[in-house]
Amino acid sequence: MNDTRAILAKRLRKQSASCKLLGSPLYGLLLDKAGDDASMGGPVADVMEEIALAPRDAAIALRLMGSVHRLVLEGRAPELTPFYASAGGTRDPHGAWPAFRATVEEHREELRGLVERPVQTNEVGRCGGLVGGFVAVAKQWGLPLDLLEIGASGGLNLRWDQYRYETSAGGWGPTHSPVRLAEFEGVGPDLAGGAVVGERRGCDPDPIDPTSHEGRLTLSSYVWPDQTWRWEWLRGALDVASEVPVTVDRAGGGDWLRARLAERSFNRATVVFHSIVMQYLDDKERTLVRDQLEEAGEGASGDAPLAWLRMEPPGEGDVDDGTAPVHLTTWPRGDTSVIARCGYHGRPVRWLGSS
Repeated sequence: MNDTRAILAKRLRKQSASCKLLGSPLYGLLLDKAGDDASMGGPVADVMEEIALAPRDAAIALRLMGSVHRLVLEGRAPELTPFYASAGGTRDPHGAWPAFRATVEEHREELRGLVERPVQTNEVGRCGGLVGGFVAVAKQWGLPLDLLEIGASGGLNLRWDQYRYETSAGGWGPTHSPVRLAEFEGVGPDLAGGAVVGERRGCDPDPIDPTSHEGRLTLSSYVWPDQTWRWEWLRGALDVASEVPVTVDRAGGGDWLRARLAERSFNRATVVFHSIVMQYLDDKERTLVRDQLEEAGEGASGDAPLAWLRMEPPGEGDVDDGTAPVHLTTWPRGDTSVIARCGYHGRPVRWLGSS
């Protein structure tokens, strides 16, 4: 086995372990088998060797799974479809590998091109981890919120106020919303009074139009097919997207944020937010984002406050239990607190409170 294939196999198996931890038996099994296939020089290696040494943030294993899932959703992988709940399949995942391998072999030329595309996951469930922070900012200053999202993808989370939330402290959000988030453990955040959103704007290096067929297909292909609750949330959010317009600029985070923060309005609370994004930025870009926020924070005031709300994985050396801490920093004081922990795909949410 050559070195490239060994590295590829290791990366596929590592993602397999993550999928098992996060509740996808289908992807856990298929990625285990894909790792074996790659190590033996099978069709998975043929498709993936060109990107096997891509940076860690390229998420190459999820590129493979999303690309094959796309074929299933398009009706072009009939042998695999019975194993994919997203396409109506009900068969046990333990029998899926032969059909998966045959699909990769049959479509290997097309898949080589598809896996070059970046992963685009616009995980609506994460709004359950973020909503307490948005509402806390609104209550603290009593101002409408101007939203700025880094790594917005299709902008579905910029529409967070159009979703319904149910907690032990009461519900908030449109009662007719097709997206209903009620995955709070214990005492959830007090959302009484909610928040008023002024402007909503995001950036992404490769933004997706969730109102187009291509955009919907792309976003759908990266949802793990056996996690039907994520599918329900996505379908509802896509319906909301057709009714609530959002601007997502094609741009990286640092320079875009500098320009947007320079345009902040008085009598608005500006909230910069992101979820599972920083791992996809290089060190320079991450530093630039932080510097822009701290610089803008120095000029914040009671009638032009600034907040930084982010849900990102635990730091290196911390225990990864499948949940991410949600931090909230507010200026002019610059106070920071961990207000919640949220599953990477939106459940469960454990509310810790905001200072």
